[in-house]
Amino acid sequence: MARREVLELPGLGHSNPIPYAVKIGSLVFTGGISGQDPATGNVPSEPEQQIALAFRNMQAVVEKAGGTTDNIAKVTVHLRDMSLRQQVNVEWLKMFPDEHDRPVRHTLPSDSPTNPGIQLEMIAVL
Repeated sequence: MARREVLELPGLGHSNPIPYAVKIGSLVFTGGISGQDPATGNVPSEPEQQIALAFRNMQAVVEKAGGTTDNIAKVTVHLRDMSLRQQVNVEWLKMFPDEHDRPVRHTLPSDSPTNPGIQLEMIAVL
């Protein structure tokens, strides 16, 4: 079995001793990707900005692993406010415009105290 490679991105991370993402062979797995701004380390208060940043952070992870958003196979979305699904769809369609070539997605409500508004989890195959 291939050795696990920890993927960290400047300005992003967790307060717990958990990697941001790992790559094992051709597979990439993430923990929770939030709408944290990597330039400041802060999470904006506006949900639309959080959602856009979360998608950009997910793209940065797959690119750090050596892939592109075309390699993303599954995304799980955790939302504090399920009424924001439409805004998630806006960013989703920007990232995955081809209706015949999109990853699967599952959206769940989240009341986790560590989820400021949105968290994404991703699985990619390189």
